[in-house]
Amino acid sequence: MRAAGADLHLELTGDGSRREQVMRALREAIASGRLAPGTRLPAYRSLALDLGIARNTAAEAYAELVAEGWLTARQGSGTRVARRSTPLAPEHVPRPAPPVRRPRHDLMPSSPDATAFPRAAWLTSVRRAVAAAPAEAFGVGDPRGRTELRGALAEYLARARGVRTSPERLVICAGFAHGLRLLGEVLGGPVAVESYGLAFHRSLLTGAGRTTVPLPVDDHGARVEELAATGATAVLLTPAHQFPTGGPLHPERRAAVIDWARATGGLVLEDDYDGEFRYDRQPVGAVQGLDPERVVHLGSISKSLSPALRLGWLALPGRLVDEVLAAKGERELWAGVTDQLALADFIACGAYDRHLRAMRRRYQRRRDLLVATLAARAPHIRVSGIAAGLHAVLELPPGTEPDTLRAARRLGLAVAGLSAYRHPDAAPSPRDGLVIGYGTPPEHGFGAALDALCTALPPAPEHPGPPGG
Repeated sequence: MRAAGADLHLELTGDGSRREQVMRALREAIASGRLAPGTRLPAYRSLALDLGIARNTAAEAYAELVAEGWLTARQGSGTRVARRSTPLAPEHVPRPAPPVRRPRHDLMPSSPDATAFPRAAWLTSVRRAVAAAPAEAFGVGDPRGRTELRGALAEYLARARGVRTSPERLVICAGFAHGLRLLGEVLGGPVAVESYGLAFHRSLLTGAGRTTVPLPVDDHGARVEELAATGATAVLLTPAHQFPTGGPLHPERRAAVIDWARATGGLVLEDDYDGEFRYDRQPVGAVQGLDPERVVHLGSISKSLSPALRLGWLALPGRLVDEVLAAKGERELWAGVTDQLALADFIACGAYDRHLRAMRRRYQRRRDLLVATLAARAPHIRVSGIAAGLHAVLELPPGTEPDTLRAARRLGLAVAGLSAYRHPDAAPSPRDGLVIGYGTPPEHGFGAALDALCTALPPAPEHPGPPGG
């Protein structure tokens, strides 16, 4: 129903006249809470037109419901649902969903600071991109993604990440997870994954029919020399900054994994999830640059800009482009055209580079404050994985991880335990630790989050005095 710009769904069922059916349907909608007090109803002429009934029938139904107190009618205000003075019977009152309890302090890893989203610059890009877009941009979407975005990304990835690709080899997807699921559908055979990583990513691969095989991880990243023993036909790596243990893949291992792919016909899936955030030296370039025909570069703006935009990309070997597009479908069903156009403009005008530089400074300050706070208040806790990214690993004394997590929960602190990321088939590990994300808290809340963290940490072990003391 289109009067007053509102539609109203009513089903006219049961016995009686049309007027009685309309009244019964409206009473049910009000009593169930579907029509809230104060809701403006369409004019009776529009009601009659939409329901295919006579105008007088609709007018009479409204008038009788006004008389009964279900509706109110005032000149210039239209007909509205009455604000009833007595509550509805409990069985008719919809029960509200319980409120989501959020932690007071959020140090979960891999989330950016949502308060830092560049609203003004993004809005400028949205307006400029939509105004300049051709009419066909708002028709049926190309599953490859908008040509404007693929062109901007090809230039940016070459310049900033050392990726060797072209717009024709880029496929836009709805974030990293979507891209990984598409690859899972076109790959054959088992996929080797780092022994520490996101269970969600492993589940995407197993859901696509792929078996995941754990690959051990040490201070130099994944031990790719053990790939041959896994029988895998592909390997998923986080070479710029291993998640969650931290640290880049050692240069010798970067070369070795390319040698493995060339010798076996295997494929390297490169998760470049926070490759832009390196603080102590220049970012480590993408492995894809070593052999674009053996490496798929997966990226997104979830960490660098916002996970809410749901935009990512696959830089593919030429032979995989058609297979991935077939898995994605003939039409773009995932990534909205407005966001694609806006991101293309955001990159092309330099706003993305400016935003990344500002966020590097912000996150580096947080990292430095985290390290300094722990050095002052918990010097017995070793911190690692801090050269890049949005998280650090706190090494805990053996056996203390469960108690530390419980203490954190009591303090309203959301943190992740290192053991939660271990592959279920990986060899048992004695490592206990916390994976601390320093991107999520707003600036004003970061200090309080660190206070709660230090309170939750286990105390320093007591050292016995000298004999005879």
